Amino acid sequence: MAIILDNENKVFTLQTDHSMYQMKADRYGVLLHTWFGKKGTPFDHSYLITYADRGFSGNPYDAENERTYSLDALPQEYSSFGSGDYRASSLKVRYPDGASSCELRYVKHELCQGKYSIPGLPAIYHTSENKAETLIVTLEDTRKHFYVHLYYGVMEDLDIITRSVRIENHSGQPIWLDNILSLCIDFLHGTYDMHTFYGRHTMERNHQRTAVHHGIQSIGSTRGMSSHHYNPFLILSDANTTETSGDCYGFSFLYSGDFIASAEFDTYNQTRILMGIHPDNFHYCLEPGAVFCSPEAAMAYSENGLEQLSHIFHKAYRNNLCRGKYKNTRRPVLLNSWEGVYFDFTGEKLLNMAKDAADMGIELFVMDDGWFGKRDNDVSGLGDWIVNEKKLGCTLGELSDRIHELGLQFGIWFEPECVSEDSELYRTHPDWALKIPGKSPTRSRYQLVLDFSREEVRTYIFNQMCQVLDSARVEYLKWDFNRSISDVYSADLPPERQGEVLHRFVLGLYDMLEKLSERYPDLLIEGCCGGGGRFDAGMLYYTPQIWTSDNTDAIERLTIQYGTSFGYPVSSMGAHVSQCPNEQTGRCTPINTRAIVAMSGSFGYELDVNHMSAEEKETVRRQISLFKAYYDLIQYGEYYRLTDPQKTKDYHCWQFTSPDKGEALLCAVALQIRPNGPGCWTKLRGLIPDAIYLVNGTEYPGDALMHAGIPLPKAKEEYESFQIHITKK
Repeated sequence: MAIILDNENKVFTLQTDHSMYQMKADRYGVLLHTWFGKKGTPFDHSYLITYADRGFSGNPYDAENERTYSLDALPQEYSSFGSGDYRASSLKVRYPDGASSCELRYVKHELCQGKYSIPGLPAIYHTSENKAETLIVTLEDTRKHFYVHLYYGVMEDLDIITRSVRIENHSGQPIWLDNILSLCIDFLHGTYDMHTFYGRHTMERNHQRTAVHHGIQSIGSTRGMSSHHYNPFLILSDANTTETSGDCYGFSFLYSGDFIASAEFDTYNQTRILMGIHPDNFHYCLEPGAVFCSPEAAMAYSENGLEQLSHIFHKAYRNNLCRGKYKNTRRPVLLNSWEGVYFDFTGEKLLNMAKDAADMGIELFVMDDGWFGKRDNDVSGLGDWIVNEKKLGCTLGELSDRIHELGLQFGIWFEPECVSEDSELYRTHPDWALKIPGKSPTRSRYQLVLDFSREEVRTYIFNQMCQVLDSARVEYLKWDFNRSISDVYSADLPPERQGEVLHRFVLGLYDMLEKLSERYPDLLIEGCCGGGGRFDAGMLYYTPQIWTSDNTDAIERLTIQYGTSFGYPVSSMGAHVSQCPNEQTGRCTPINTRAIVAMSGSFGYELDVNHMSAEEKETVRRQISLFKAYYDLIQYGEYYRLTDPQKTKDYHCWQFTSPDKGEALLCAVALQIRPNGPGCWTKLRGLIPDAIYLVNGTEYPGDALMHAGIPLPKAKEEYESFQIHITKK
C-alpha cells in the first residue's frame, strides 16, 4: 500500500519507493505535518514535535489554558491566516462581514484508487491505476463556512507525491479567497540551502544556491506567466548536499501564470516551504455552493543528492506529464525560418530554404512570424490570422503541398494571446484586450494582450486558427507569447471580480491548448514565450517541448540548459543551431559545438541554409545522422551534470547514460584555450562498476571511469567540443 491509514490515531502515511510523507490530526483536530524524507517504518513521527510555552504565541480557544500548545510554533500541514500562526500562511479567506480569520479542523479522510485529476488544470497522471492512490483529507473552518479538501496523489514507482486543494463554500454567502497556495510543508529542524532558478529574457534559469536564513526568502512572478525571471521550481537541500550525496527536496508548480515559492526560517529554527498562485493579483469570489481547485504541486525527495532528484522529475515529466503522439515518438529535426530571414521572406524564399533543408536531411520546415495579415514587422497584424497570400505568392495549402513534395513536414507560428493595435481585430473589438478604463495601456513589443478569460475571445481566435490549420497539411505549431501582462482588467467582469482575471486567463490558455490537442491529435505543439518565459511543468502537459530561450548562442546555452535540467528533462528543451556570429551575442563558435549543445534537447536549426557552404551542409548531414543514432540515449537516458558551467574554467561536461547502463555519451565543450596548459579529466557517472566499457576502442572498468575519470582531448581552437560514445562490452 502506498497510503497507510491509522484510523484510530488519525495518522496518514504516504510512501513511494524511496520516500515517506506523514501527517496527523491531533487531539484538537489540527492537521500537523510530522515527516517528509527517507522511507522508513511507518511509525507515528509526531514524537518529534516539542511543546513549550512560547511568549507572544497564543493558544487556540479549544486548547483552553494549555499554554504549551500554539499554532505559531507547531508544524502544520496547511496553514491559515488569522489562526494564531503568524508565519506566512497558505490560505487567507475574507468573509462578507470583512473578517479574515480562518481556523481549520480535521473532519474526515477518504482513500481512492488511482491518481486524482483537476478540472481544467494540468496534473501528473499514472497509466496504471493500481500503481497510484489518492488521499483526500477534509478540513472545516471552525465558523463552519467552508470545507478545505487536501488532495494527495501518491505514485509509488515514480517517487512523486502531488498536492492540490479544493475549496467548497457552504456558507450561504459569497466568500473571497485572497490567498490559496497549493503546498505547505514545515520542517522541524535542519540547516538548509535554497536552490532557485533566476534570469531574464535571453538568459533564463541560472542556478542560484543560498543558505536559508531567518526571515522569508521568496521567488515569484506577477507578470501573468511563470516568467523568464524566476522559475516555479524550488529545491531545498542540506547545506552539504552535492550532486551525488545528501538529502534534498524538489517542489514543482504545475502552473503557467503568477506564482510564489518561499522558504521561511522562523525564530525556532523551523523551515516552512510554501508554493502556489501569487496573491498580489489574486482575489477570487467564491459564490455559495461554488468550488475552487488550486493548481497541482509536485514533491520529490532524494537522499543521494541533486542528480537523483532531477532524474525523478525527468522520468515523471517525460512519461507521466507529457501527453500525445510525441510523448515517446521521435520528434523531427526541424529548420525554423526566424533567425534566417525574420519577416523578410516570400513563398519562393521559404521554398528555397526548404529545398536545401531537405537535401541535408532536415525533416520539418517551420514558417515563423510574418505569414499573416499586415505583418512585415512587429508593429501590426497580430490577431488577424488570415494568410497573406500576396506575400506567399500562393495559398497556404499550396505552399504546404510543395514543402511536403520535398519530403518535409510543415510547421507554422502563432501568437494567439496577443493583438496589435494596428489590426482589424483590435479596431473591431478594442474591448477584447486587457485594458484599464480611462488609462492608456502599457505597450510591449507594440502589442496588447487579449482577454483569454472570456470564452467569446477564445472561440474567435480558436476558429481563426482552425481555418488556417484546416487549409493545409500542418504537423507542427509553435505557440508564442511575447510580453508580460499588465493593465489587468476584463471588460466582462464586475469590479469585485477583477482579481480573478489572471487565473481565468491561464484557465483559458489551457482550455485553448486542450481543444487544439483534441482536434489535432497528431499536431506537435511547441510552447514559447519569448523563449523561456513560460518554461514550466504546466505547459509540458500540453506542449511536450518548449523553446528554452531566445538566446541561441551555444556557450550561453550551456548555462541555460544546465539550470533547466535540474527540474526538466532534456526532451522538453527546444534547442537550435543558429548562425555565426550569433544574433544575440556576436560570438562565433564552431558548427560542431553548436550542434552538440543543441543535440542536448529537441534538436533543430535556425538560420538561412541557402547561405551555407557545401562543407557546412555536409557537416549538417553528419550531425543529423549522429543525432538520430543517439536519439534514444539522449532523449530517454539519464542526464548527468558533470560540471557547472558557471564555475568551471576549462571544460563543461555532461553525460547521457542508457537506462540499462550499457551505453553512455560524454559531451564536452572547451571554454578556454590555455597555452601549454595542464591536462583535463572528468569522472563519469551512472555506469556499472564491475562492467567493462569500450572508449575509442580501449577497454576500461566502469569503476575506473567513474572514480579515476577519463582524460579529455586537448582542444585546438576556442570552444571546440567533443562527443565520446561509450559502450559496455
